[in-house]
Amino acid sequence: MASGGIARARLAEERKAWRKNHPHGFVAKPETLPDGSVNLLVWRCIIPGREGTDWEGGYFPLTMQFTEDYPNSPPSCKFPSGFFHINVYDSGAVCLSILSTHQGWKPSITVKQILVGIQELFDSPNPNSAAQNICFELYRKDMPEYRNRVREQAKRYSSAL
Repeated sequence: MASGGIARARLAEERKAWRKNHPHGFVAKPETLPDGSVNLLVWRCIIPGREGTDWEGGYFPLTMQFTEDYPNSPPSCKFPSGFFHINVYDSGAVCLSILSTHQGWKPSITVKQILVGIQELFDSPNPNSAAQNICFELYRKDMPEYRNRVREQAKRYSSAL
């Protein structure tokens, strides 16, 4: 089987597993193309903000882009550009060790583990791996304003897409 076949087979299995059992409030599904076919290499996801956090009430859209080399290479994960989080670049790209081939990526990591890991990152950011300077400075020097910005963003994304 060609490597692309391995990626698609693995993603088809992950899709089946997700449909049977996924965390409450999360959405993860392959993109549907105009002709009605499914593109297993691009998934549209929603990550809910956890209850009891400043992220609560938000349903944050994320796109997961897989390559033909999956699961040997991690997917790229992107929020809309301008997403407010210390570990998200202005482009929307997520900076998380399990999404880096040079740090924590392992082929055994699943779509579910990635999405839950990103949700955990919302309220437990890694300031040592800052991707947005403005966000990082607020986090370090003005926590009330940082938290206010997070709550404002949660309101902007308050309905699941």
